[in-house]
Amino acid sequence: MVFSGIVEATAIVNSVTKHKGLYNLEIEVPADFSTDLQIGASVCVDGVCLTVSSIKEQTLNFDVMMETLKVSTLNSIKENDKVNMERSIKLGDEIGGHLVSGHVSDIVKICQIDKPVNNHVITFQTTSETMRYIFPKGYIALDGISLTIGEVRKSKNEFNVYLIPETLRLTNLGQKKVGDTVNLEIETQTRNMVDTVSEISKETING
Repeated sequence: MVFSGIVEATAIVNSVTKHKGLYNLEIEVPADFSTDLQIGASVCVDGVCLTVSSIKEQTLNFDVMMETLKVSTLNSIKENDKVNMERSIKLGDEIGGHLVSGHVSDIVKICQIDKPVNNHVITFQTTSETMRYIFPKGYIALDGISLTIGEVRKSKNEFNVYLIPETLRLTNLGQKKVGDTVNLEIETQTRNMVDTVSEISKETING
């Protein structure tokens, strides 16, 4: 299943039940989000592809396995958190953002938030490995939101994104604070391009 990176709704975490190596999330969604949704459907929750395990009116349940907890921010999710939600796209659906798989590449930390007039700029810090795939004006998914990268500071392993009012209204990014972490997914074509060029360079040097 794939997603478009266009958040359909935000939802509230009603409860988090923690078992050894497994969390169960109970999330209350807007009424129209659950229309025709079936058990077993894929839903992107804060950028993580999860499977609906049960549905009761406007409440969805998801099981989050150990591997997902290790590589995403869902390991620190708690009751009353607001999360971004998107249902998987169907053949023929318009893709307003870019293709998102729901497989988290890295967890990045907010190191700065600036609010110049009519703007909201968030700067993130990551690792040098992830920065290999970060380019100005490239696509990226942050907590499941398709965004365009703004400035990139490779020397500090930092990059920023500019958020329009509509993104702030429809998603949870406007409520994030310095020190908070979000899930990052590298755009597939960018990853493939960088990895291919890297392999060709190695072959040229070794050849």
